[in-house]
Order: sequence, then C-alpha cells, then structure tokens
Amino acid sequence: MCSHYISERRRAYYLRHYGIVLPADWEAPRGSAHVYPTQLAPIVRRPGERSSGDEAVPDFEVVMAHFGLLPGFAKDIRYGVRTYNARSETVASLPSFKNAWAKARHCIVPCEAIYEPDWRSGTHVPTRFEAANDETLGVAGLWQPWRTPSGEWVDSFAMLTINADAHPLMKHMHRPNPELPPEMQDKRMVVILPEAQYAEWLDAPAQQSMEFMNHYAAERLAMTAEPLPAKAPKAAKVVAPRKAPKVPKDLPPDEPMLF
Repeated sequence: MCSHYISERRRAYYLRHYGIVLPADWEAPRGSAHVYPTQLAPIVRRPGERSSGDEAVPDFEVVMAHFGLLPGFAKDIRYGVRTYNARSETVASLPSFKNAWAKARHCIVPCEAIYEPDWRSGTHVPTRFEAANDETLGVAGLWQPWRTPSGEWVDSFAMLTINADAHPLMKHMHRPNPELPPEMQDKRMVVILPEAQYAEWLDAPAQQSMEFMNHYAAERLAMTAEPLPAKAPKAAKVVAPRKAPKVPKDLPPDEPMLF
C-alpha cells in the first residue's frame, strides 16, 4: 500500500517521456512535492479527444487529480482517504472502483519516490523507495471524474496494488501479523510499470488490465530508511511552593488563631 509519495514535478520528465510542454512555473524543487490522500497531484493519461482522429490532439495529457478515487456516490473529497489504493484482487467488484476498472480509465502516477513503513525493527520506520537509476517511477493507476457538491468537475485517482509476500523488499514493509506465516501476510505493494509498458497500459482494454499487475524487480529499486527524528524529552514540571495561609489583619497582636 502507499499513502505517501513524492510526485514528479520536473518539466523535463514530461517533455522527454510524453512530449508534454508544461508552464515555466510548473517545476517544484526536487523532494518537495509530498502527496497524501485527498491532495492534488499530476497524473498522465490519454486525452479523451484522441479517439476523434484529430491529429492536433496530443498522445498524452497531464492533469491534476485528487489522490483517492472518488466514485459518483462520494459525498465529499474526504471519501478519498479510503480509496487511494485499489487492490487488484477486488478492484473489479468493489463499488468504489468497478466503474473505473470496467471503463479502463487507466493512468500513470509519476513518482519521484514512494514511502512504505519498515517494521523489521519492531517499530515503524518510514522508508523511501526510488528508481535505482534515478529515473521516475510510473505507478499504474485508475482515474475517475467526480462532481463536487458545488457542481464543479474534478479528477481523482487511485494506485493499484498487488500481493507482495514474495517480493524481496516489499515483503518487509508494513506491520506483520504474528498469527500468520510469512507467505500469508498479504503484504501489499503498488504496481510499478516498466517504462516500455506505459503506452500499452494506457491503451489496454479492461479485459487485459490484469496482465499488468506484476512485481517490479527489486534490483531496480533503491531503498533508504528515513526514520523520524527522536522526540525531545519533556521538561521536568516545576512545582511552585505552596503559599503559607494568610493571617487575618484584624487579629490583635499575639492572639492565637483558632482552627
């Protein structure tokens, strides 16, 4: 599973791989575009007008979409905190995803890096995964248009995931279930596409979508632990000394107080 990644915002990437020329102010500093569920991020897909045969229509387009697929029945953007990943085993039947899957609304989610929690030490250690050759990771996704309560149309997307119990790296991610053997943990990983399959994935009909649900070779990934900084110890609480009870001013000198 993946709920945190860094989106690819380098203009040169989109120009080199898709022939897309982006505005000069598009590019963000490397490592700065962290994305979490419901936030906006770029995805790549085929333009809807491409089937018209108009040669002026480009082969690819990049659009901003909300991370977390929003089906038509979603009431608000917050629904996306439950739908940012789509399990390949159930994507065709779950109400949230089945429409996008049946219509083959395929997209590519360009990632500078993705983050997963490493639990081998017994605690959560955020771990960064990026391409070993410093290229961009292209994650297979599904996109879905959604109409906001105010009537505006926006795009949304989910990353597809597969079982990772046998993957050399991803099998160590996420909290293990001590009651299950290693081969039955149902660890998850996103579907990272080889670059040679980008166009094929975008064009594939729904009947062929499962052919792309494969592991990405471990040797093509670079893995770096990025543990959270240790919390500073809390300062000792200073207890102020109790004040002595006040003596009424109207008592005569040396007269004892009765309690």
